[in-house]
Amino acid sequence: MSNILTPGKWLPSTVLGMAAIVLTLYMWMFLHAESQIGVAILLCAAILLVIISRRFGATQLLEQSAVRRPGLSKILAVGGGLALIAAFYDSHFILLMLCAVLLYSTACLGLTVQFGYSGVANFAGAAFFGVGSYATAVLATHTGIPHLLIILISGLSAALIGSLLILPVLRTRGHYAALVTIAFGILFKTFIEVNDVLGGPQGLQVPGMELFGFKLNQGFTVFGLEISLYVSYAILSLITFGTIYGLISALERSWVGLSMDVIRTDETAASTFGLHIVRWKVVAFTMGNFIAGVSGGLYGMISGFVAPNNFTFSDSLLMLSIVILGGLGNIAGLIPAAMIVLILPEKLQFIQEYRFLLFATLVILILLFRPQGLMPRKTRLFFRQEES
Repeated sequence: MSNILTPGKWLPSTVLGMAAIVLTLYMWMFLHAESQIGVAILLCAAILLVIISRRFGATQLLEQSAVRRPGLSKILAVGGGLALIAAFYDSHFILLMLCAVLLYSTACLGLTVQFGYSGVANFAGAAFFGVGSYATAVLATHTGIPHLLIILISGLSAALIGSLLILPVLRTRGHYAALVTIAFGILFKTFIEVNDVLGGPQGLQVPGMELFGFKLNQGFTVFGLEISLYVSYAILSLITFGTIYGLISALERSWVGLSMDVIRTDETAASTFGLHIVRWKVVAFTMGNFIAGVSGGLYGMISGFVAPNNFTFSDSLLMLSIVILGGLGNIAGLIPAAMIVLILPEKLQFIQEYRFLLFATLVILILLFRPQGLMPRKTRLFFRQEES
């Protein structure tokens, strides 16, 4: 009985539960806010809360609780996402924004494997995202392949096309490797613009997803309430992000993640200890492109339309800004960063036309004053401390 009542046993769960409730309520208010003044007040309240939490150690307590209860923190995060989806069951626009946040975060999981774990520069994330979208558009329109399988094939298509860049990326270093991927992104956009088979500048329509006989583009009714068609897509996006998040989290804790970390940190030391540098860079690059392709394929079905202007170099910079803002190598920071980058300009309409200028300024400020990002990646721990 004394062990049950020990504060150390229930304190982490209580802290995580309260934090999940507060964050979910805050996101509900923020997404529900329509006036510019209301949004500004909520932003100021969030900044003030963060400052106070750091001043009195609440942030550190929350981080320690998440480390001690990693499974519970993930369950609460999924529960918070489902609660937001349920709260906006009839709001098409907000649900579409949530889908975009989840799928861009999923694509950024792939960029994290490449850039954050292995040190492989990829400035063409939007191009591989677009490969998945266009592959889905073509296959869903002209074949009878099940749509769930089409999404996987779209990921494989992005990985296969990305294999064309493996040799030049491996033979170059630093900014030269970045230039290779930038050139590929520009070539991809130019190719689909001049290719009439792929719709040219006008783009292509993408059929809605059909999953196990259920057409996700058709809304439905529950207890007399009209449910938005985007509820199904939002749940599917959440499942996709959660599944890939779990896989990447397991990879980071494995010897594969350790090998990638060593290669990113010091290639000379890695080769001295017998690590195959080329192999792990190829694995990271291919895996990241596959994840981006899967995300792009699902995004294409949700939006119902793909066009060259959706996959520009600016969109690649947007993805990189999410990865850097969240904390390079820390996948837990992707969702908060994606919300800032994607939702904030939608809420503050006066910065909508200057959003790319905002992203560029944001990246510069982060690199200057907080290069580790909003949620820095913690030092790798091999042995979990026993709880007293």
